[in-house]
Amino acid sequence: MNQLIKNKLELLPNSPGCYLHKDKTGKIIYVGKAKNLRNRVRSYFRGSHDTKTEMLVSEIADFEFIVTESNIEALLLEINLIQENMPKYNIRLKDDKSYPFIKITNETYPRLIITRQVNKKDGGLYFGPYPDVYAANDIKRLLDRMFPFKKCKNPANKVCFYYHIGQCNAHTVCHTDKSYWDGLITDVKNFLNGHDDKMVKEMQSKMKTFAERMEFEKAAEYRDLLSAIQTLRTKQRVMSQDMQDRDIFGYYTEKGWMCVQVFFVRQGKLIQRDVNLFPYYNEPEEDFLTYMGQFYQESKHILPKEVFIPSDIDGELVKAIVPSKVIKPQRGEKKQLVNLAIKNARVSLEQKFNLLEKDIKKTQGAIENLGRLMGIDTPVRIEAFDNSNIMGTSPVSAMVVFENGKPNKKEYRKYKIKTVDGPDDYASMREVIRRRYERVKKENLSAPDLIIIDGGQGQVNIAKDVLKNELNMPIPVAGLQKNDKHQTQELLFGDPLEVIDLPRNSEEFFLLHRIQDEVHRFAITFHRQVRSKNSFSSKLDGIEGLGPKRKQILLKHFKSITKIKEASLEELKSLGIPEKVAKNIELKLNTENME
Repeated sequence: MNQLIKNKLELLPNSPGCYLHKDKTGKIIYVGKAKNLRNRVRSYFRGSHDTKTEMLVSEIADFEFIVTESNIEALLLEINLIQENMPKYNIRLKDDKSYPFIKITNETYPRLIITRQVNKKDGGLYFGPYPDVYAANDIKRLLDRMFPFKKCKNPANKVCFYYHIGQCNAHTVCHTDKSYWDGLITDVKNFLNGHDDKMVKEMQSKMKTFAERMEFEKAAEYRDLLSAIQTLRTKQRVMSQDMQDRDIFGYYTEKGWMCVQVFFVRQGKLIQRDVNLFPYYNEPEEDFLTYMGQFYQESKHILPKEVFIPSDIDGELVKAIVPSKVIKPQRGEKKQLVNLAIKNARVSLEQKFNLLEKDIKKTQGAIENLGRLMGIDTPVRIEAFDNSNIMGTSPVSAMVVFENGKPNKKEYRKYKIKTVDGPDDYASMREVIRRRYERVKKENLSAPDLIIIDGGQGQVNIAKDVLKNELNMPIPVAGLQKNDKHQTQELLFGDPLEVIDLPRNSEEFFLLHRIQDEVHRFAITFHRQVRSKNSFSSKLDGIEGLGPKRKQILLKHFKSITKIKEASLEELKSLGIPEKVAKNIELKLNTENME
């Protein structure tokens, strides 16, 4: 488990939602849902698991999450995301069944049925979708008990069983006029759209009355009805029954930063989101509009039929930059979709600041603890050195600077070794330490709180000798020794030098490891550059009329000896090389090639 995951785990919300595990390439390898994101996601990285889960966890390099308002929403969103991304660790669905809807048919005597097919041209009314067919059946049974739609196959002049229990009025002895059925349909629409307060109050009153009469079976029946209604009231914002393609925008600002979340709804399903965090410099609304204008200029973002935006954004300005239909929802589920995007933007931005704060605290704690363990003041500024050469050729040294635990690349320095012949690492270190801190002393530059040498006892003692006996600068010096696998092993410090015990899983050890890796990388990169230039120049040595400046021109233009060999006289002359010198170059390189 890497440090990023550790920090994110501590900041997970106690909210329902979906989580997406990713591998080191950023590919989604697993999608899951949770009633409590904090508890569920943490469980992957704690305790023991079966073999399959262990394999999944071993590949997780990062994760993200989407907050929802309910567990039902999380369930629907999980299915959408699995079908869209097909992560390799998810149990893939055997078919691509759609979700169940409750439908009021467009017939003389309307019926309530459950269907998975939505046909907008058949005149029927669709409600849903529902998490599964069991939930849809529960709700249909509730509606059947409350609304007397047609439930039988009998002819209109022959009453049925449901007629006798008050659940079917599709008979000639009941209601045949269209206005009655239109009124009933309106009642169902109001009920399913959440306008059910009056009905709920009536049921609560009846339940209380039956309970007072000790008719507990009837009271329990109304209790179950009320429970079912409460379930029905859960808004399912991750799907839409109109099957429309739309993008949902939400944004949140804090501390000079903006987070914009875009939910992509395709064929009525929320299948993906886009998250962007960036500093803003104008009014939030202005920078949000600028972002939207740039968003659809990228080819990967296809224009949907509709775009939902927050209510505080000028819709007319959005219409000028987005050719889709622009909507500012004011109420209902569409408004709740925008609110959900805003909520996720807020969570993402808060997580960014919390991660940053946590990182700062850990790094600050690391350098403070390092100072205490070494018995020195907190090393706010650390300068680290490393030498690099191959059998004494092209010897160089490099210095990196870490301030408050972070690399300050503007302060990095490179050194070509000038006074040492052959592979003498000690003499090279003496030269570089002397050159660096003579300049610090002469120009009154900021001295470090700690110097780290990438090496063992010999290199550290050389640095200490130069600082103490030649420059009279009492700067603490420590050494980082590596093992035979070239990994950071131990910290040397003190007078005489001794090993400072640092736990391998401590923040202090991780900080020193990062410093050693960085200075080694910087030194090796510089050495390769110098060696390449020296190799290039050596093949051009001894050519009459070709001095250092003309060599530099050739190096900059052709990059390699091979390309110079392939160049014509005219190409060489075009760089300002005299014709005689150009011929000398051709002669020298071709002669070497023949040998």
